[in-house]
Amino acid sequence: MSEDASRPDPATEAFVAHRNLLFTVAYEMLGSAVDAEDVLQETWLRWVGVDLDTVRDRRAYLVRIATRQALGRLRTLSRRKESYVGSWLPEPLLTVPDVAEDVELADSMSMAMMLVLETLAPTERAVFVLREVFDLGYDEIAEAVDKTPAAVRQIAHRARAHVAARRPRGVVSAAESRAALGAFQQALETGDLQSLLDLLAPDVVALSDGGGIKQAMPRPVVGAEKVARALAAGVAVFGPLVTVEPAQVNGHPALIMRIDGEIDMVVAMRIDDGLVTGLYSVRNPEKLTRMERETTVSR
Repeated sequence: MSEDASRPDPATEAFVAHRNLLFTVAYEMLGSAVDAEDVLQETWLRWVGVDLDTVRDRRAYLVRIATRQALGRLRTLSRRKESYVGSWLPEPLLTVPDVAEDVELADSMSMAMMLVLETLAPTERAVFVLREVFDLGYDEIAEAVDKTPAAVRQIAHRARAHVAARRPRGVVSAAESRAALGAFQQALETGDLQSLLDLLAPDVVALSDGGGIKQAMPRPVVGAEKVARALAAGVAVFGPLVTVEPAQVNGHPALIMRIDGEIDMVVAMRIDDGLVTGLYSVRNPEKLTRMERETTVSR
């Protein structure tokens, strides 16, 4: 068999080459790996019907298809979230260590930032992600969201201002995050309420996502003392059955809590000025399916 005969066809080759990028685009738009995978399937089905001779830039074309599919799914997801039981949090991803080296990508994927993206309208979110995270040109984005380049510039400006007002106040180094996480882990494992209080900002907000399947805080808990007591009580219920281990989730240090060896919860945090200002605990088992294997994301 010749070397050419063993190679995949051009459509498959292009799709495989950009698959991780397409998944990342869809995930950043949707906050759901399951739905992002569905977007990839839909993108592939449309891609194989394209005449490649008419395609000038295969990467841009694939991103355009994926964006359109994600936009349609985002509107469906919005309706689904309206009937969701309790707080909704993005589906966490166990990411490879080198994601943290791409500071902009890691920042855009953090739980805190993904929740900020949730506050954007669908088209604003698409424009922001494609421009700020993936650095696509306004003309390319315009084709993806079916707007004029001038309109896209206005949407991008509006989305940037919206995000800037809500995003974490400063860039936290990986070393700072690991130190805070280590102290947090120790406080949890020892049940030291005062140590927990020392780590939490006075106005810390804790969100817990059980999806109506696992017990979780039904609404946000606000304030250091309330959050610390809720955390200490939760760990005390399971006692020695609970093990806590550090992991890299969405490009940032996080904790995986296991009960009797099974993953029960993933805890991510937002840190501002050295204190924990946001705690995000995902218990919904349907959102923890990708925590046993690493997910490759890319720009």
